Amino acid sequence: MYLVNGNLVIRDATNDDAQQLCKWWNDGRVMAHAGFPNGLGITEQEVLTRLQTGKDSERKGRLILEIDAAPAGEMSYSAVSEHVVEIGIKICEFSQQNKGAGTQFLEMLIRYLFEVEGYSKIILDTNIKNTRAQYVYEKLGFRKTAVRKNAWTDQLGELQTFIDYELSVTEWALR
Repeated sequence: MYLVNGNLVIRDATNDDAQQLCKWWNDGRVMAHAGFPNGLGITEQEVLTRLQTGKDSERKGRLILEIDAAPAGEMSYSAVSEHVVEIGIKICEFSQQNKGAGTQFLEMLIRYLFEVEGYSKIILDTNIKNTRAQYVYEKLGFRKTAVRKNAWTDQLGELQTFIDYELSVTEWALR
């Protein structure tokens, strides 16, 4: 995949991205919202192996987000069924957060998944503490479908609650 919108690019992750992904995934500040406040503790070789074998958390697509030709974050997507896809996004470079790029990247991927890949529904989830993400998802038309209280225990032993969202192709077209 290679999507461009002005100075924003979404592209497939390659072996050359293993070092950057390793840096982000091992940074507890980047990974805290996902329940890994100590980072993943993964090696660059482990990341490279995931990228080469396609066994990257069973994600169909591991994507790199670039702003002005510099890596700024990552996205992923995986088919849940023939018509449903699950997505995730992280703007990993703190200097690029809260500037609207995440919303634009999501719009680019949503359009691609509905119009090119032919999915009819996109689902995602976020930590209940991640109010910034909730605002963006709801602004894009995602609906809350469930709140999973105490669904997961993070690295520090703290229970985490998640909100599930979905967006249908019809809802997207009507927004």
